Amino acid sequence: MSRRSGVLEFAVLGLLHDAPMHGYELRKRLNVLLGSFRAFSYGTLYPCLKSLVAQGFLVEDNPDVEYVPATALNGKRSKIVYRLSAEGKQRFEELLAESGPDAWEDEHFGVRFAFFGQTDRAVRMRVLEGRRSRLEERLERMRSSIARTRERFDDYTLELQRHGLESVEREVRWLNELIETERATRNGRGPASPPTSDGRGQAVGSSDPPGPPYDRPGRS
Repeated sequence: MSRRSGVLEFAVLGLLHDAPMHGYELRKRLNVLLGSFRAFSYGTLYPCLKSLVAQGFLVEDNPDVEYVPATALNGKRSKIVYRLSAEGKQRFEELLAESGPDAWEDEHFGVRFAFFGQTDRAVRMRVLEGRRSRLEERLERMRSSIARTRERFDDYTLELQRHGLESVEREVRWLNELIETERATRNGRGPASPPTSDGRGQAVGSSDPPGPPYDRPGRS
């Protein structure tokens, strides 16, 4: 399974874990949930749904009493409602429990974070710490690159590099706050939710747009 299809599978199972829905509604929910990362067309979603049905993770229900085929005259079509099977629920629980390197990558981490409310605390900690470690490695490479190329690039290129560096530094600070909050909660010293985040990676009171810090323009 490709990385992209794995992200979509996880998001679909997670949304349907809350409630059954038909394809159009599911696509709208995906675009709201993952809009900071990508917009999904039904042409992308439909093969994923069919694959999940074929694997036994989803069940198709037709809520209409009678099926009315779509025609040029009536413009009607039956809406298929998708719901998780018992195997689908188990599959989602298995994916929630994963905390390996894939969960730390840019594309996966944002989706995993969106379902942190349903994720075990120990798994959340491993994902957050893994993500922080990955970004700290990236920071080291970026700083070394800027130091090596400072004399070869013009001011605008250097400014672009500094902008990227500051974006990663900002996310590391955000991760540090989340990790500290998780530890405080585990030890009974803090609130149950991150006090500096609105649940989308945006600090409360911040003027930054919603979404993980590494997607935001501008400086901290």
